[in-house]
Amino acid sequence: MTTALITGSTAGIGAAFARRLAAQGHNLVLVARDSGRLAEQATELHDRHGIEAEVLTADLSTDAGIAAVETRLGDRTHPVDLLVNNAGFGNKGRYLEVPMADELAMVKVHVEAVLRLTSAATASMRERGRGGVVNVASVAAFVPRGTYGASKAWVVQFTQGAAKDLAGSGVRLMALCPGFVRTEFHQRAGMGTDNIPGWMWLDADKLVAAALADLARGRTVSIPDPRYKALMGVVKLTPRALLGGVSSRTGRKYGPQ
Repeated sequence: MTTALITGSTAGIGAAFARRLAAQGHNLVLVARDSGRLAEQATELHDRHGIEAEVLTADLSTDAGIAAVETRLGDRTHPVDLLVNNAGFGNKGRYLEVPMADELAMVKVHVEAVLRLTSAATASMRERGRGGVVNVASVAAFVPRGTYGASKAWVVQFTQGAAKDLAGSGVRLMALCPGFVRTEFHQRAGMGTDNIPGWMWLDADKLVAAALADLARGRTVSIPDPRYKALMGVVKLTPRALLGGVSSRTGRKYGPQ
């Protein structure tokens, strides 16, 4: 049986990955900040699917939290075959309205943690000649939209570059770029969602199924929904200056309230 490590596993996209992978027979290493929720999740997945579910409490906005996960990923006696870097969050407010400490925490989680954990995982995966990494980004990576969009753009660029460098090694890397997904993400950030049109919402379980299929196909970027693929096609054809204005207005309409 293979083992998958999922950060931010107790809710949203991370929980959907955990459910899907457990149902497919993968053992899991579940990583999040809330020990109680982790224990409940591990017990439920073990009882339902008969897999082993290890828990690791870690806050990826801290050096100690990142280091703890790095250590687990580097364990050659209990190797991790699939890493899902899913942990992340949003900040409510525009640039200069968000405290610098919160902006730096976002960079820590979205950038430094992704870099360090991907590196720890792929080093041992390359030695074994197999493995995979899914780095959860966002369609916000493709539009000018503050620190969140910038950090997710870094995830996409980093993942594509690392995938190219590791080509032929047996290790696959993919950036997953969802749109609006019904999770706890917006609630935790204090963002209103009543003004987001119904057609823009995605189902986390369907999203994960499409993402894993894209990883199996060897894609390095996954936008797993036809609606968002069409939107991103329009984005590519839109001049950057115009796109910045549209993104700002759209963010005020469909973003934090």
